[in-house]
Amino acid sequence: MGVAEVHDATAFGEILQSELLGLVDPGDGGPAAVRGDTIIGGRIPINPSGGLESKGHPLAATGLGQVFELTEQLRGTAGSRQVEGARFAIAENGGGFHAGEEAAASVIILGRRSWSGASKCP
Repeated sequence: MGVAEVHDATAFGEILQSELLGLVDPGDGGPAAVRGDTIIGGRIPINPSGGLESKGHPLAATGLGQVFELTEQLRGTAGSRQVEGARFAIAENGGGFHAGEEAAASVIILGRRSWSGASKCP
């Protein structure tokens, strides 16, 4: 993955999800963030949009916001948030709780299509 948007209703969410998605080794979510691995320019930028907390955690719109951000990233139109060279992106969103775990979860993987030939859209 070149970039990720994960459910971070709390600051710990990004650390936990980076591990659960296998973007970093178990137990390495916090240290990876401290090293700068998860910032723009790092090994695996996570939440270049600022994440859900920076948007006030807009209930029911979080997943759409994540997919929009990742679409912008893959199109190369994310401006100052742009992750250069991203070809694949992952969005993880969850909600509700049941027995200490998320009651519902969604994982979406997006990829930038490579177009060849001058007659096709980029």
